[in-house]
Amino acid sequence: MPQHRAIDTLLAKYSESHLNHTNELIHFVCVPLIVFTLLGLLWSLHPLVALAVTAAAMGYYFRLSKPFALGMLLMAALMLAILAALPQPTILPLSVAIFVLAWIGQFIGHKIEGKKPSFFDDLRFLLIGPLFVLSFLYRRLHVAY
Repeated sequence: MPQHRAIDTLLAKYSESHLNHTNELIHFVCVPLIVFTLLGLLWSLHPLVALAVTAAAMGYYFRLSKPFALGMLLMAALMLAILAALPQPTILPLSVAIFVLAWIGQFIGHKIEGKKPSFFDDLRFLLIGPLFVLSFLYRRLHVAY
């Protein structure tokens, strides 16, 4: 009997509360925005804080799946580059505003779904959400994860 990988188990569990197409679409927009704004909030503290948290998350992602980790690394690098290019005084207010709006979107999606967000049961799902979104792209591009 083949062994079930942790990433497969986590994505399957996460998917249980993300079956409604509208909720999925909301997540495709809001999850990357939340990642970007979290990096922005950390960047506004100090860029090294954002880099350190990104490195820690990458360590977790590499333990789960190298292909997912590489995808997240590319996404994080792009987001960090955007933050580095923005005028420093705009990062905090922009991040706070988008963060709040994106979370409102997430909760609307879960209201439509009729299920609570996965991270209410397990905080790891805050890190799995971006992989859930990335998994759709990987399946479309036929990238094994």
